[in-house]
Amino acid sequence: MSDWQPGLVALDIDGTLLKWVEGAGTTHEEIAPAVYDAVHRALDAGTHVVLASGRSPHGMTRIADLLDLHAGSNGQGARDRLWVVASNGAVVFRYPPMEVVHEETFDAGPAVQAILEHHPNALVAVEERGVGYRVNRHFPDGELTGEMTITDVEEIVAGPVSRVIIRDPNATADDFVALAEKLGLHGINYVVGWTAWLDLAPVGVNKASGLERVAEQLGLGAEHALAIGDGRNDIEMLQWVRRGVAMGQAIEEVRAAAHAVTETVYDDGVAVELDRWFGGGRG
Repeated sequence: MSDWQPGLVALDIDGTLLKWVEGAGTTHEEIAPAVYDAVHRALDAGTHVVLASGRSPHGMTRIADLLDLHAGSNGQGARDRLWVVASNGAVVFRYPPMEVVHEETFDAGPAVQAILEHHPNALVAVEERGVGYRVNRHFPDGELTGEMTITDVEEIVAGPVSRVIIRDPNATADDFVALAEKLGLHGINYVVGWTAWLDLAPVGVNKASGLERVAEQLGLGAEHALAIGDGRNDIEMLQWVRRGVAMGQAIEEVRAAAHAVTETVYDDGVAVELDRWFGGGRG
């Protein structure tokens, strides 16, 4: 790979660009200077930088702003509008301004009801674009962005949705992994987060499918792409690209799926990896 340089860099947000708040299900919304500088060296080299997250679209634009992805490294000289992969690949949008160019939806009702039979006290949320989320009860502070509107579960999943979040603060990630395997969840994709957090999406939809759609629009393919992430929802993306890199604090399942492992998010692992390809004086 010594003569290779990525034409597209896909970056997860939470746990990759942003550091986790210890003991909480949220991250500090600030970009480390080393990471900011490394991303801008990639941009200055003409590489496309794409944010790819489980977050809903309105939770991603602020991160694009913090990184100044739509401006030159000196804050001037506008770049092309960004491509962003949101909701674990179910939504692809341009920014700024926000323009949804593709969205996958599905009927989540049966799967949600099956899960609630085993976890009757679970929290359920569906994005209400541009506002926040419709939820059956409030999620812990910091876990969702925007306003939370209390709504009956039946109404939340009454129509087609692009993504459903199910959260049980009294359960563990292992509980949800076992439940997903037990139920089979036919007809949908699912991914379990670092805690008892379950994302449901249409079958065949994940960060890799969203990134592939973006790459096609840019005239690029998997062979041109580098991706960095830390969660189970990054696995397909790390496997699809030519070089998939797991963050140092990622669980073994994610590390095993990657081609390489960088430093942890607390040690600016994104900067360490990008500096391999875009200078910066790191090894």
